[in-house]
Order: sequence, then structure tokens, then C-alpha cells
Amino acid sequence: MQPTSEQRRWMYRQMVTSRHLEERIETLYMEGKTPVFNMAKGPIPGEMHLSNGQEPCAVGVCAHLNAEDVVVATHRPHHIAVAKGVDLNAMVAEIFGKATGLSGGRGGHMHLFDADVNFSCSGIIGESLGPAAGAVLSRKLQGKPGVAVAFLGEGAANQGAFHEALNLAAVWQLPVVFVIEDNAWGISVAKQASTAVPRNDLRASAYGMPGVHVADNDVDGVFAAAGQAIARAREGRGPTLIEIETSRLAGHFMGDGEDYRPEGEKEALQQRDPIPRYRQALLEAGLLDEAADTALVKEAHARVEAAIRFAQQSDFLPPEAALETVFV
Repeated sequence: MQPTSEQRRWMYRQMVTSRHLEERIETLYMEGKTPVFNMAKGPIPGEMHLSNGQEPCAVGVCAHLNAEDVVVATHRPHHIAVAKGVDLNAMVAEIFGKATGLSGGRGGHMHLFDADVNFSCSGIIGESLGPAAGAVLSRKLQGKPGVAVAFLGEGAANQGAFHEALNLAAVWQLPVVFVIEDNAWGISVAKQASTAVPRNDLRASAYGMPGVHVADNDVDGVFAAAGQAIARAREGRGPTLIEIETSRLAGHFMGDGEDYRPEGEKEALQQRDPIPRYRQALLEAGLLDEAADTALVKEAHARVEAAIRFAQQSDFLPPEAALETVFV
């Protein structure tokens, strides 16, 4: 399964948008947090997990989805939210904790929720699998269409929830796709130090479902693997497990010293940055030229800047709103 020319340009545009968003958040997040790092300070308090480098995982999958399909993402969700079509203004306002955010600023960057496009995420590791399987179990019981995709990191594949969800998804032949973003690091723990198998797609055979591996953060490779898995789910043929070899170009969180990385690793990953590589591929294929690329990048950056202005100019909820929308 190969993407069309328009799909390839769409994937590139979403990656450029996501990367600029992350780079701007990186700068804004550090305001008030220097010279002594204190994550409680600045316009974006709390933890921040950037997705620089993992954009192929998001665009290659979401290119096959529509607003009715369900996506449940991880604590590192921005690239997936952008590709799924989450309202960018409301998303950035949520990251800033503003009243105009997706949840009125109550959730922050790890708890984005947009019912209009059926997107959610959570700060809990391995949380995505159960809700994604449950969402399509509900659809199946009600005779409603749609598939679900659960994104998770390679570290989450060692959690009990991973095995429970894969087992029941296979037993009930649910239309769900489990997508592992393997960036090789579970916070500061290397994959080979925590995982008994070299590739998590090998675990699919234990549950009688296809397991697919995509190497080298390959945008079109992700598109092909996800396309087959999602088509299989739509045809009622059950779940698929995909593991994507991707790269985390930033630390686990903002403020991470990354002293656990081997010398030269990060520099090598940056040399394989997927966005310049895909740009070059589109240029060589004649699907993009310098003028078109300049216009595309300018448009993507303008969209991000408008969302940031919207967030910065929005108000916070009043203090008494802390007692609203809670269970008592």
C-alpha cells in the first residue's frame, strides 16, 4: 500500500506543523525556569514531553483515519493530536492551562481530549490499550462503524495491561490497532535492559494476531503497515500489533539531562531526522519544489503561531471553577 502524492504532502505538512509546535513550546516552556530549573514556574508549569522525531508514527497512521475513528495516545501526544485533527487553538490553550483549552485548562499537555475527533491521551503508562479496545467493543456491540488505534511506548509493552488488552482484543476480534512507538528508551532505561524480546511485534503471535515491524522511522513504511492493519480492522478481521522504530530527539521530559545516552547517540539520531529526509524524498519524487516547500512551511508555522497567540491572550478559569466538573 503506497500513499498518493496528496497523502505524502499531507503527511509532510502535519510533521512540519508538529515540529514547529514542539520547538515553540520548548522555548515558551523554559520561560521562568532558568537559571534554576523549576517545573512549577513559567507560563507552562508541570512536566513537558516533546515528540520531536516521532512524527512519522503519527502521520503514517492517522492518514488512514477519519474523525469517527478513535485514537488514544500517550503522555507524549502532540504529534498524534496534530495528525488526528485536534483543534490546534484549543489544544495549545489547554497546554497553557487556559479557559479556552480543550478541557478548560484542567488537563494540561498529558490529558488532551477532543470529542469532535475522538482523540484522548493520558499520563498513565500503558493506559491507551484498554480504552481503545473498550471504545470499539462498544461500537461493535452497537453495530456502529469505526476503528480504534492505541499508541504506546515500547516500555509500556512490558505492562500487564498490554497483555490483557491484546488477549481480549483477539478473543473478541475487535477492530483495533496497537501501535508501539519504539524510541529505545523507557524514560532512562534502554529497551534491551528491560524487554525479553528484541522486537515487540514478535509478541503478536502469542495472541494470534499479525505483528508488523517498521524500521528506520520510515514515513511511507508506517503508512503501508498502518493502512493494511486498519483496512483489516474495518473488514472485521480483528486486531494488529505494529512496532515502529522511531527516535526521540529530545529528552524524556523537558529538563532531562540525558546523561544515560551513549556518547554520540543523539547526534546520530539528529542526522537521521525524519522530516528533512522526507522533504528530500518529496523533492526527488517531484512532489515538492523549493517554492512550494517554502509556502507549506510558512503556512504551517503561521497556524502554530496563531494558536500560541490565541492561548496567550486567553484567560484562566476563575478559582471557583476548581469545584466544577468534578465527581463528588
